[in-house]
Amino acid sequence: MIFKVLYQENPSEIPVRERTKSLYIEAETEREVRDKLIDRKLNIEFIQALDDAHLEYEKQSDLFKVETV
Repeated sequence: MIFKVLYQENPSEIPVRERTKSLYIEAETEREVRDKLIDRKLNIEFIQALDDAHLEYEKQSDLFKVETV
């Protein structure tokens, strides 16, 4: 399953929408996503499992790239 992760790069600051970034990662569960990203020290705002329709929509973006961890 592909998950979309919304995050801030600086974990010590409060989230600001204009600085929110996203990445895509393959995992079985949300917990597995968090475990894979723990060493990156990100301020994770939200993790969303993408269904087929949403995944196809996200693939249309030039920024879509599934991270390998």
